[in-house]
Amino acid sequence: MTTVVIGAGQAGLAVSRELGQRGVEHVVLERGRVAQAWRSRWDSFSLVTPNWTLDLPGAPYAGEDPEGHVLRDEIVTYLEEYAAGHAAGELREGVAVHHLSPGGATALRLDTSDGPLDADAVVVCTGAYQRPHRPPVADAFPSGIEVLEATRYRNPGDLPDGGVLVVGSGQTGIQLAEELHRAGREVVLSCGRAPWGPRRIDGIDIVTWLTRVGFYEQPASALPSPQARLVANLQATGARGGHDLHYRVLQQLGVRLVGHLRGVDGDHAEFVDDLAASVAFGDARYDDVRRLLADRLGDEAPAMPDPEPFRGEAETTVDLRGFGAVVLTSGFRPDYARWVDLPVFDDLGFPVVAEDLTTAVPGLYFCGVHFLRTRCSSLLFGVGQDARIVAGSVADAAHG
Repeated sequence: MTTVVIGAGQAGLAVSRELGQRGVEHVVLERGRVAQAWRSRWDSFSLVTPNWTLDLPGAPYAGEDPEGHVLRDEIVTYLEEYAAGHAAGELREGVAVHHLSPGGATALRLDTSDGPLDADAVVVCTGAYQRPHRPPVADAFPSGIEVLEATRYRNPGDLPDGGVLVVGSGQTGIQLAEELHRAGREVVLSCGRAPWGPRRIDGIDIVTWLTRVGFYEQPASALPSPQARLVANLQATGARGGHDLHYRVLQQLGVRLVGHLRGVDGDHAEFVDDLAASVAFGDARYDDVRRLLADRLGDEAPAMPDPEPFRGEAETTVDLRGFGAVVLTSGFRPDYARWVDLPVFDDLGFPVVAEDLTTAVPGLYFCGVHFLRTRCSSLLFGVGQDARIVAGSVADAAHG
């Protein structure tokens, strides 16, 4: 039986380790290098979750600062060492998979940059966030302004001189807005609906608190709708040791906050007058967290005071003359269906899986997908659970 794992990030490496534990020979194909997605983050990127979440199967965090936040290159080093010490299959870097389709003699056929490859089982581990969402209005900006997705951003010095409009206010958007502001740029942040919380409560990271009460074990079936998988992650940052970062903090720093981008008219960007509604949405999610901790921890729940009133009228028109760049941080969408020619996806493009993480196509599996099984399915400290299930299903098919 030929088994292929596509991707050598945390999901692919964890699956490789678990397949090895079950005696399943396999090969791991990686289009770039191990941890390529992490290598591609901006220069100053820090882990947004605390360090203890560096917790792939067999390699728990062993450092001295579990509640801290390591830098990008330290995450890459952790995954490189994991690949060397725990991944079991043959690792082929620099091999891209262009197309996955039904096979002939075997179940599946992979068209790769190294030529065709037939496989009985394929585990797709190409990352939780694949295709940057580019709103149609992005093409309407004046030609003199550089428009780029956040995946192309590296540091403030790489952008043209002038002000910067950041479109999108999830974790990436707020972090880039802060970094650009601290670099001396004029920054306008186009805000949407995103949850927020304090970085730490009583010296303990908010992610640690939420883990204690089972927040990250929430199953996909508990979401109010499939579209809820696309809601922004908690506004937070690990930069400079980790600190609070949300609309109120950015406003105090001097970042200009506006509503959703409505359109562009010549040299002017037009925004919806909905900033207050976005702030209210985030405050409601803050209250949800506060109630969750109180309900689950009772008298041991930490104190979470009411947020300060949000003040200030948002602009609805911004003059773009003097601006050098627009950075799009409008979230990501699944991109599997572009290259996986098999009927296993829902209307949003996410793979549909059973409890044992099998799909409707025998031999095809996924791991590392956001909310594949639970809220932590794609995270460093949660992907191992799914990897064990996937590897078990592959092994059962191989040995059955």
